[in-house]
Amino acid sequence: MIPVTESLAVAAVTVLAVVSPGPDFAMVTRNSYLYGRRAGLLSALGIALGVQVHVLYTMFGVALLMAHAHSVLTVVKTLGAGYLVWIGLQTLRRRAPLAVDLHGAPALRPAAALRMGFLTNALNPKCTLFVVSTYTQVVDAHTPVPVQVGYGAFMSLAHLAWFSLVACAFTAPALRAAMLRRQRLLDGAIGSALCGLGVALGLSSVVS
Repeated sequence: MIPVTESLAVAAVTVLAVVSPGPDFAMVTRNSYLYGRRAGLLSALGIALGVQVHVLYTMFGVALLMAHAHSVLTVVKTLGAGYLVWIGLQTLRRRAPLAVDLHGAPALRPAAALRMGFLTNALNPKCTLFVVSTYTQVVDAHTPVPVQVGYGAFMSLAHLAWFSLVACAFTAPALRAAMLRRQRLLDGAIGSALCGLGVALGLSSVVS
């Protein structure tokens, strides 16, 4: 039998972690208003799949290895930092169109949108800490494996639901048109945020 308090704790921690702003939110927002709803939804799906990377290595005990082999975690942080900075620079360098055209947006291949969401989450130490701390501090050691798998599935579904909602919100015609009219400003804000997150992540890996 699944402890009710444990399930509620996992649900509460997951919801709070999902809605807190971070690289995932910036990525979905960027792809949604620039490339349309499909790109945003595929990025959300990629994020949900990325969560499973953290769940799997936590359940298989790799988290213990990462806790003691700091070089492994440093590599993950460095890769994540580099990826965020690269995407941020690409956003800053992007030229805004002169006219708003909701139906003539530049194409982003489905695989690329999915990959961007996946890598943003899979290389995000914030998600690493969220999943590892949840499984080590909230989930009981005697919790059945199928229940732990269910918790991991819930985490992914929560990410998919929230970021799909974000994608739909930022691709509503009126809002998207307004955002595209201010595209240079938004590209600057989102690009700077991604670069800033990447630099902060890189510095934390050096300090730690």
